[in-house]
Amino acid sequence: MEPAQRPVRIGFLVPPGNPTVEVEMIALAPPRVSVHFTRMVAHGAAGSHQGQEERNRSQIAHLPESVALLAMVAPKVIVLAHAATSYTLGREGEAELVARMQRETGIPFITAFGSVLAALAHLNVKRIAYGTPYDADATAKGKASLEAHGIEVASVGRLDNVKNIYDETAERAYGLARKVDVPQAQAVFLSGVGMPTIATLEKMERDLGKPVVSAAAAMMWNALRVAGVPDPIPGFGRLLGATHPASS
Repeated sequence: MEPAQRPVRIGFLVPPGNPTVEVEMIALAPPRVSVHFTRMVAHGAAGSHQGQEERNRSQIAHLPESVALLAMVAPKVIVLAHAATSYTLGREGEAELVARMQRETGIPFITAFGSVLAALAHLNVKRIAYGTPYDADATAKGKASLEAHGIEVASVGRLDNVKNIYDETAERAYGLARKVDVPQAQAVFLSGVGMPTIATLEKMERDLGKPVVSAAAAMMWNALRVAGVPDPIPGFGRLLGATHPASS
């Protein structure tokens, strides 16, 4: 349990009310990896559809402070663990933010959404079924972001009757994957790191017969890749279950 026995550190920037990221990332971390977390700044009802865009913008405005705090633990990579913030930023805004954070800290900086794009490219997937726990507006922003990066969205679906994203379960995520899947989709993408996904990823892939990429799985896969940790993590779908190639 000593830090020296886990020499590779990965840092995650987490929305303030999110109870999911720590649990899933700790569960996924290989034996030589330790995971570290800093809360981002946002106000309002955590996990609610209402005010999500305002919370995203607050997180962006305060991100340099949050990143500076997390950089103090000297991680190999810092991960923005919130896909919807990338949808608010847009393609150019996200690229500018990533470059600025890396420049200011000297530490590689990646996003959950950027990790999804890298994972889809790794799997040679260009056409997806897309599911979210968001409202219609945030879901549409995510679809537009995917299409801006050349990903064809064959179908879109939202989780029904969401009262709070942070109250959702991996079984509900499994049902969402089945709901949105269509034959022409090469893979299913589930956005939203507040919605638990990793516990049912293997079951989703087995039942659907295709890759299922969740934002949570993708960001750990990409973080390990950037940190130079090739260790496979079996039991959580084919993305994590294979040896992770080094980042270019």
